[in-house]
Amino acid sequence: MKPARPAVRRLLLVAASLVLGAGTLGAAQLGTAADEADRAGTPQARCTSPQDRPETGTQGRVPLAEYLSGRALEGYQCNAVQVARQGTSGGFKVERYTDRTGRTCAYYDSTLLFPRDVLFNAVQGLGVIVLDMSDPRNPVQTATLTSPAMLSPHESLLVNKRRGILAAVLGNPATNIGIVDLYDVSEDCRRPELLSSSRAASFGHESGFAPDGRTFWVAGTAGGNLTAIDITDPREPEQVFEQTGVRYHGLRLSPDGRTMYVAVTGAAPGAMDNAGLRILDVSEVQDRETDPEVRVVSDLTWDTVSIPQSAEPFTRGGRRYVLETDEYADYQGDREIGAARIIDVDDPRRPRVVSDLRLEVHEAGFGGGGDQALDPGAAIPVQGYAAHYCSVPYPKNPKLVACSMIVSGLRIFDISDLANPREVAYFNRPVLPGSSTVQPTAAGAFAMARPAWDVKRRHVWYSDGNSGFYVVGLRGPARELLRR
Repeated sequence: MKPARPAVRRLLLVAASLVLGAGTLGAAQLGTAADEADRAGTPQARCTSPQDRPETGTQGRVPLAEYLSGRALEGYQCNAVQVARQGTSGGFKVERYTDRTGRTCAYYDSTLLFPRDVLFNAVQGLGVIVLDMSDPRNPVQTATLTSPAMLSPHESLLVNKRRGILAAVLGNPATNIGIVDLYDVSEDCRRPELLSSSRAASFGHESGFAPDGRTFWVAGTAGGNLTAIDITDPREPEQVFEQTGVRYHGLRLSPDGRTMYVAVTGAAPGAMDNAGLRILDVSEVQDRETDPEVRVVSDLTWDTVSIPQSAEPFTRGGRRYVLETDEYADYQGDREIGAARIIDVDDPRRPRVVSDLRLEVHEAGFGGGGDQALDPGAAIPVQGYAAHYCSVPYPKNPKLVACSMIVSGLRIFDISDLANPREVAYFNRPVLPGSSTVQPTAAGAFAMARPAWDVKRRHVWYSDGNSGFYVVGLRGPARELLRR
């Protein structure tokens, strides 16, 4: 490997000092790590492809020494290869949709942190990026959506595949005014048609779709609201329910739209005491009863809880589960890394954790302390070694999970044995500050987006806030496990 050029080396030393300072500040804000029994990460992937460039040490870590040597800039991949890359930024969601004519498109938000990224993203275009994926080796940008919610959808961008509706609510890392934008993508996914843009919720941050596409749910998170919007006529959306005083994050629903799996960030503003999974009965909203009520079925937390992000439902042999993902760390308490887990919800009154999906690098806690805190991006409170979103390729009997794990990049897990998951692939493209990106403060990877799946081609799509949209091809055991 070639050593880093002197200018790059000096830049890295400056960056390291800044990261160390950020880590000191973060530690003061986050508190001290809690005493706990040693826990291992999910068993690490065994690389089998001749194109592999494996990690050299701790699972999921990209150490500062490998930036200085130049190794980090070669990227890391195991049973995975780059098929295509587009753009220079990314956000929180990647959505895949095939329209009535058979054309397939990708949608991803380009603004990771609003308003920080606005100036730099203006180079490629603000808003939600629309890609024609007819040739996945050559994504073609066909539109950029810049209506209010699409300029900063934060974590709310979703496509309802049954009706071909693309939706988002205006959001930011806390909350924003609840403007909801609805687009028709069913006729020509390459050229979404704006159907409405309205103040349909009090505040916005995250969201959820009833599978039948008649209800778009909004979580204001810091705004404290849970809102249901009837979009039976998407040109005339109508609020049919709003609850306040809750701290909800991602909202995912059962196939019949009557049960909601809610990521709860805490019981009150700034509090993390009751973070975890909440299961709600939303059947009265789904049935459009007059003055509907939403009832709590059960609550669940776990020892490593940090900030619950979302809980995606799936089944195995007819039994119901959710794939729950935490983000970051408990900023008010013990600096745990929640990462991800599989939860049995077959009895919604008694949910239970079945297994965890973690990396070895997560076991040091947020920021890691010591040498790990010097890794580019590791100790930044909105970046770091943590999870953000995970997804399954299909809801019935999936055997793989894909997770965006921020500085550790895209990670793929084998969940054939739900109680004993194993990592089977990974793909990570860290960057130097000012290198191969229009964002001069970028350091390391910033993989935050919920991955999308092209099952037929054995591809995973995700975006990295520091380097753009990727199509990743799976190889070896990961490829075989994607077969239905």
